[in-house]
Amino acid sequence: QVQLVESGGGLVRPGGSLTLRCVVFGFSLDYYAIAWFRQAPGKEREVVSRIIPRDEESQYYSDAVQGRFTITADNAKNMVFLQMNSLKPEDTGVYYCARTFVDRAYAGSSAAADYDYWGQGTQVTVSS
Repeated sequence: QVQLVESGGGLVRPGGSLTLRCVVFGFSLDYYAIAWFRQAPGKEREVVSRIIPRDEESQYYSDAVQGRFTITADNAKNMVFLQMNSLKPEDTGVYYCARTFVDRAYAGSSAAADYDYWGQGTQVTVSS
């Protein structure tokens, strides 16, 4: 059974850091790509980062998080991480990890409809 389970969210002050973790079950990271999306209240879900775990140079970051977030994967442990530094209030939202096919990731897909399995989400709140 395919599942993605996020953890690591919480409340943090502006300028702080959090590391999100996505554990996947029922498939191998060798054959898929994983993205982190976020959804702020009243806004559409948007992709913030994406990785093809078998390709070390495949990382993608949105302009909003470039230079502050780092995505990594541990294929042996079936985990994908999102290290978030220098957090801002506008980073607040529910963060989801989601799976897509490698060819869609190489094509640069950021459409939620291209991702077939999603986690339940983890809340990140950046506030003083």
